Amino acid sequence: MAGEGKVIAVIMVGGPTKGTRFRPLSLNIAKPLFPLAGFPMVHHPILACKKIPNLAHIYLIGFYDERLFSLYLSNVSSELKIPVRYLCEDKPHGSAGALFKFRDLLMEDNPKEIFVMHCDICCSFPLVDMQMAHRNYGGIGTMLVKKVSTEATGKFGELVADPLTKELLHFAEKPETHVSDYINCGVYIFTPDIFVTMQTLTPTRKERGIFRRLSSFESLEFSSPSVQKDVIRLDEDLFTPLVGKKKIYTFETSDFWEQIKTPGMSLRCSSLYLKQYHMKTPELLSSADAIMTVNIIGDVYIHPSSKIHPTAKIGPNVSISANARIGPGVRLRDCIILDDVEVQDNAIVMHAIIGWKASIGKWARVQGERNYGAKNGISILGEAVTVEDEVIVLSSTVLPHKALNQSVQGEIIL
Repeated sequence: MAGEGKVIAVIMVGGPTKGTRFRPLSLNIAKPLFPLAGFPMVHHPILACKKIPNLAHIYLIGFYDERLFSLYLSNVSSELKIPVRYLCEDKPHGSAGALFKFRDLLMEDNPKEIFVMHCDICCSFPLVDMQMAHRNYGGIGTMLVKKVSTEATGKFGELVADPLTKELLHFAEKPETHVSDYINCGVYIFTPDIFVTMQTLTPTRKERGIFRRLSSFESLEFSSPSVQKDVIRLDEDLFTPLVGKKKIYTFETSDFWEQIKTPGMSLRCSSLYLKQYHMKTPELLSSADAIMTVNIIGDVYIHPSSKIHPTAKIGPNVSISANARIGPGVRLRDCIILDDVEVQDNAIVMHAIIGWKASIGKWARVQGERNYGAKNGISILGEAVTVEDEVIVLSSTVLPHKALNQSVQGEIIL
């Protein structure tokens, strides 16, 4: 039957030269493993891939040290009963270049379709619906797209598609003049014919020379603007030559979508995933009934190993990781509390991310402005930061292993 055939999924995770805007949080952990709504960033697309019929394999491709992922991948493979494997690049090859480099391995399962997505996006991942549309289109590739405000389009790849057939007619990466309100969401599905197309790109790219613009998904991969011979990007290098040739089509999502480039956006995306739990998997959320008499408001995730005092008030949009200790009278709202954090009596944390093993003293306050896209829009405490009693931290970033004994506002504490 037409619907039969194995499927594989590939998640692009980048590497340590990416994620510099994610500091100081990426100093301690590979960005794809940073927890959003209680689970690693990469876990959310992996769970979405698990729903694809006939899924044979999930691959993560990047240039992090593979040892960083070994424990997580072992656990998630056992949990989902799907092999999840990390493929390590020796250097950045670009999103399409990485696929091409590992093409023989990716084709071992003889897949009919290949899902490809970037790790640093947050969305509902409508992969099954996208797969049905892709099969109806009959092209070699389908791109997830979304309509956004005109003001937001300039940050991403803009595109024009046929309103009836959904064929991709024009694509421009971060154009200087407005092209369209539709943007590339960084989720794709391809047939294996895409590798034949990639094979033909090398001569064209050599003639073109230096990159015109770097993709919104790959802008931090390259330490030099010069072209590497084996770097091929999905956007300009692959899609642009194929527009208008009945090869690439679009599938529009009306659900939430964000790109996770900064800690502020990770807090925003944690909120979006918590809302998704509320709608689809409410058993992942914590409730006052399940945790003694804690006052929980809205969507909240609390790791079972954390200890919350009954008089604490938690939520909405709060994620508390393992072994945290939340004292009496504490108020937590719109924040991520990471492993082994202590928040002492009557302290307040709002619009903030509190790093591993940090300690917030009695009657202290750590708060941001709730402007997720701004430089100091939230407050961030790095690993093992100590905020002493009654100290106020407003819209500031504190690097690891610092102790604050006086209040700060709008600062970066090195």
